[in-house]
Amino acid sequence: MLKNIKVVLIFAFSLALIFSANYAYSQHGEDHHGENGDEKKFNPGEMIMGHIGDEYGWHIMTIGEKHITISLPIIVYSKHSGLSVFMSSKFHHGHSSYKGFHIAEGEDNPNKGKVVEFVGETEVRPYDISITKNTLSLFFSIIIILWIFISVAKEYQRREGQAPKGLQSFLEPLILFVRDDIAKPAIGKKKYIKYTPFLLSIFFFILLNNLLGLVPFFPGGANLTGNIAVTMVLAMFTFVITTINGNRNYWKHIFNTPGVPWWLKLPVPLMPLIEFMSIFIKPFVLMIRLFANITAGHIVALGFFSLIFIFGEMGGVGAGIGGGVFSVVFTIFLTFLELLVALIQAYVFTLLSALYLGMATEEHH
Repeated sequence: MLKNIKVVLIFAFSLALIFSANYAYSQHGEDHHGENGDEKKFNPGEMIMGHIGDEYGWHIMTIGEKHITISLPIIVYSKHSGLSVFMSSKFHHGHSSYKGFHIAEGEDNPNKGKVVEFVGETEVRPYDISITKNTLSLFFSIIIILWIFISVAKEYQRREGQAPKGLQSFLEPLILFVRDDIAKPAIGKKKYIKYTPFLLSIFFFILLNNLLGLVPFFPGGANLTGNIAVTMVLAMFTFVITTINGNRNYWKHIFNTPGVPWWLKLPVPLMPLIEFMSIFIKPFVLMIRLFANITAGHIVALGFFSLIFIFGEMGGVGAGIGGGVFSVVFTIFLTFLELLVALIQAYVFTLLSALYLGMATEEHH
């Protein structure tokens, strides 16, 4: 019986991967025909970059020739035409312009994929605060996190003193892990409680969005933690909290590091300059590490998906099926690896943040 369940699970998982391959492919461009109406050749690079990037609409699926897409609000402010609010469906998948705005195209166009307007013959980017695919994914993850933790908090109040149950029993080991194995050793027993809520928030936010990015269907599939703007904001939180809470001992180590030869401080303040730069390098490393690891994971997985269509174009249906089996096997392996990476990246970001906070609040001995 158990063996049969395992077979069914593996089969369902493989189907989900194949579906995600088709989903990723159909998401790409939505128009698979060239300028002359002929079938456009599959471009893996374009498909991968389209999938890991942000969009003004959220493609759900393709049924035959019909694309089912959630249209999202475009909110732009132009110095020339003022504030404009309209739905992304007005662009008709990038084929039309609306109120003078359109989505930029062209391989060499630095604004490719962004909303622009023509001022004379020049493309100008307006101030853009549109609700994009990543923004909507962010709203989903916030709702899920609030729902999970408010439910768990209510359970703790209702079942005070009793053994954890349901979601409680799943989350409690993770919460204790962040508190006892990350916050306490890195920050110290006296101050770890103050920063544990921040570390828990950042850990579960990154973990949830890493996992949602692996789900191949709506509302998953967005590359939120692989977006450098998102990782920059997360790193900025760590930077601001570390800088504000840095004590006298922390700043003394930066501008007059004890135990360092004087000739590294005077007449050229080489050591203080290096230590001062480290204030900004630390959050920069946090930002790049999360962005690069998550994006790289998506690129590798989508690269294996692409082999199905590449083999199909090269050798027909038979080669496509053969390549598909090969791709699915490797993609299953990679997906399990990505599950591990999702957890590790949340752990690493939280651990480094805790270490930076520990260094900033450490008392002089």
